[in-house]
Amino acid sequence: MEKQTFAELGISPDLLNAIEALGFEQPAPIQAQAIPPGIEGRDVVGQSQTGSGKTMAFAIPALQRLDPHKRGVQVLILCPTRELAIQVCEEIHKLTAHMSGVKATPIYGGASYDRQIRALQSGAQIVVGTPGRVIDFIERDLLRLENIQTLVFDEADEMLDMGFKDEIDRVVKALPKERQTIFFSATLSGPIKYLIESYTRNPVWVTIEHKALTVPTIEQRYYEVNSRSKVEVLCRLLDLENPRLAILFANTKRMVDDVTDALMARGYSADRLHGDLNQTARDRVMKNFRSGNIEVLVATDVAARGLDVDDVDLVVNIDLPYDEEDYVHRIGRTGRAGRSGKAMSLVSGREIFLMQRIQRYAKVRIERHKVPTREEVEGKRADTYFELLRATLEEGNYKSHEDTVQRLLDAGQSATEICSALMHLWIGDSARESEEIIEDRPRPEKAPRGPRENDGGGERGYREPRERAPRDYGPAAGGDHRPPRREHRSDAAPSPHHTRMFINVGAVDGATPREISGALYRACELPQGTVGKIDIYAKCSFVLVQNDFVETVMDRIGSTKLHGRNLRMDVAK
Repeated sequence: MEKQTFAELGISPDLLNAIEALGFEQPAPIQAQAIPPGIEGRDVVGQSQTGSGKTMAFAIPALQRLDPHKRGVQVLILCPTRELAIQVCEEIHKLTAHMSGVKATPIYGGASYDRQIRALQSGAQIVVGTPGRVIDFIERDLLRLENIQTLVFDEADEMLDMGFKDEIDRVVKALPKERQTIFFSATLSGPIKYLIESYTRNPVWVTIEHKALTVPTIEQRYYEVNSRSKVEVLCRLLDLENPRLAILFANTKRMVDDVTDALMARGYSADRLHGDLNQTARDRVMKNFRSGNIEVLVATDVAARGLDVDDVDLVVNIDLPYDEEDYVHRIGRTGRAGRSGKAMSLVSGREIFLMQRIQRYAKVRIERHKVPTREEVEGKRADTYFELLRATLEEGNYKSHEDTVQRLLDAGQSATEICSALMHLWIGDSARESEEIIEDRPRPEKAPRGPRENDGGGERGYREPRERAPRDYGPAAGGDHRPPRREHRSDAAPSPHHTRMFINVGAVDGATPREISGALYRACELPQGTVGKIDIYAKCSFVLVQNDFVETVMDRIGSTKLHGRNLRMDVAK
C-alpha cells in the first residue's frame, strides 16, 4: 500500500514549502494519522515513542490553526525537560520559515528570565515550556493564556514520572475550556488515562500497528556516532567493506544530496535517487547502478520503493527510519537470492532509542561496533593491494616491466626498496584523504558526577526543580566535577566584576580556550578584556565574563557555531 504524501493531508502551502525545504518526501505513520484530525481542530491522543516524527505531527496542525496576525500566545506545548523544549522549538522555527509574523519561544528553568520575558513581550504566538517555569511565569503575570487555541502534551508520561502532575493541573486550569488538546505519550495506561479523560473531549486515538515481518538472515550492526561524523564514518565503512554495490538510505532529500556530493568529492562512484528526479533521470541512475557503473546509490525510502537489484552487498542507514517496518524493508535490499549481506546503521544522539525499538520489533539483537579507525582502514587497503599483487605474480602478467626493474637494480636500488616505492605510489594514488573525528579521540576517564546534565544526546536531561522561587538554575549544577583539562587567562583577571558562565562545548568537541574566547569576541562584539579565565572540562567549559556583558553574551551567542555545535551559554550556579 502506497503511503500518503504531505500534500494529501490537507496542509497549507506555506507549511508544505517548509516541509519541502527540509527535504521530507512522505509523512511518518504517526504524522499521516494525527495531522488531518489535528487540522480539523479535533483533540488527538497519540501513542508515540521518541524519534517517531511526533513533533511535526502536533506542530503542523497547531501552526496551521493559529492566526499569524494576532499577537499573544495561541499555542502552548508542555515538555518534560529543557532539552526537549529547545529541540521542539527549533523544529517549529524550521516549519515557520514561510509563515510571516509567526514567533515561537522556549521557556524553561536554568536560563535567563530577561531573555524569555522579552520574547513573550515581542508577541510570540507559540510557547514551548517545562511545567515549572510555565507556572512561574503565570504566577508572575508574565504569561497570559486566555487566547490559547491549542494545548500540546509532549511525552506526557515522562512529565508524570518526573512529578509534574500538580503543575499540569494548575496550567490547565488557567486555560480556556474551548481549546484543542493534543496528547503524545509512549504509554496510554495508568495515570495518563486520568489526564486524557480530564482534559480531552471525544479525542481521535492514534496508534501505529505494525504488520508481522520477518527479518532476513543478514549481518546487522550499528555504530553510535556524532551527527557531524557520519560522512567520514560512512567512508570508512565503504573502504573496509569494499562492496560491489551498496545502497545508503537517508530520511530526507537534503541529506541524500549532501551525502552524495560528499562521496563524489572523495572519489567514490556514487549517485542519488529521490523524489525530485524525473523518470528519465531515475531510469538512467538505476541502469548505471545495475550495470556497476555506479557502486554506491544514496536514496530515500520513497525513491527506493520497488527497487529490485540482486547483487547489493551492503545497506547503510545514514538516518534510522521513523517506522520500524521501513528498517526491515531497507535491509531486505541485501542478502537476496541466497547471497550473504550486511546492514549497518549510523546512530546519533536520541536515535539510540529508535534502534532499541527496532530491535524489539524485529526480535533481533543488533550489535554495536566501534567506529573503524583510520589505521584499520589503511591496513585493510594494504591487505587488498597485497592480495592483488600476489594474484598478479601468480598469473605472471608482469614480464613486460622487467627491463624497468633491472634499470633500477643497476642504479643501486634493492629489490625491497623498489617494491616499497611502487606500493607507496600504487596505494597512495587511490587513497582518499581521511579526516579526524571525535570518535578517534581517546575517551576521558570517567569520574564521579553530580546531577545529570544532558548535552542533547540522551532521553532524559535537566529536570526542572518543582519549587518556583526566582532562582536561576545554571547548567553547572549538573556539570563535570573533574579538574579542568586546561585553562586560559585573558587580560581580565577574576574579580567580583565577573560572572562565571557555562558554555556547552568542551574537550570532547576539540574546543580550546583560544577558540572559545575568539568566538565570544567575534559573535558578541565584546570589548577587549571582557572575557576572563576559561576552564575546559570534558563536555562543557566555564568562562568568566564581565558582569555588564552577561546579557549581551546570552542574547548573541546562539547564532554562533564552534566545531559544528550551536553554542549555548547560561549563568553558572
